[in-house]
Amino acid sequence: MEFENKVAVITGASSGIGKAIATTLSENECTVILASRSIEKLKNIQAKLPHESMAVEMDVSDSQSVFQGFKKIKDKYSRIDILVNAAGVMPLSYMKNRHLEEWLQTIDVNVKGVLRCIYEVLPEMKRQKSGHIVNITSVDGKELYQGGAVYGASKAALIALSRAMRMELSPEFNIRVTSIEPGTVATNLRDDITDKELLEDKDYGGDEAKLQPEDIAQAVLYVLNQPDTVNVNELLIKPTGKA
Repeated sequence: MEFENKVAVITGASSGIGKAIATTLSENECTVILASRSIEKLKNIQAKLPHESMAVEMDVSDSQSVFQGFKKIKDKYSRIDILVNAAGVMPLSYMKNRHLEEWLQTIDVNVKGVLRCIYEVLPEMKRQKSGHIVNITSVDGKELYQGGAVYGASKAALIALSRAMRMELSPEFNIRVTSIEPGTVATNLRDDITDKELLEDKDYGGDEAKLQPEDIAQAVLYVLNQPDTVNVNELLIKPTGKA
């Protein structure tokens, strides 16, 4: 794909995977819209990007915030070619310890947040008869483990959503949909964990094989670069040296 004149919206762009994706796409001459709750962090990132960009304050767990954020985007740009849903939380916990608010937050950000953003871009992509929606899911949506029930369920939901969306949107509107499913990535997502028992049980030390956020950005670039006749449905990525 030629990225010049393409407009990409990346949620969760203030850190980790989202930041890496925004940087990589900008380096490939894509116009990048960085979206996140932290506008100051976005502006600092934006200042270092080599190509045209825009920073938009957006909380994907708040429908009004998403609406207002996309209104600003649509007021400035006449098209949206790419949506990368990279915003997410990972407050792992044992079900027995009843972290209800964290469970609900996980679904609200990881699932409902994605739906809110998809809702906003569909009119433009349908009108254009083109577009690409990339959902950053996780291997945890397929490989479950104790402590990852709700997080895994949220990512499994996105994997299923991505498959069904492609079936609906690709034939009629030429909209491609991809689920990127990383294994462990070196980000601050695990800082969300407050379950003390789980933290005592699990070893999240530095010896664990991990992907880098830039690895996921390269995977996104790969799927976006495919010919118009190709839709990469799913891409599961694990670090070398880990089962």
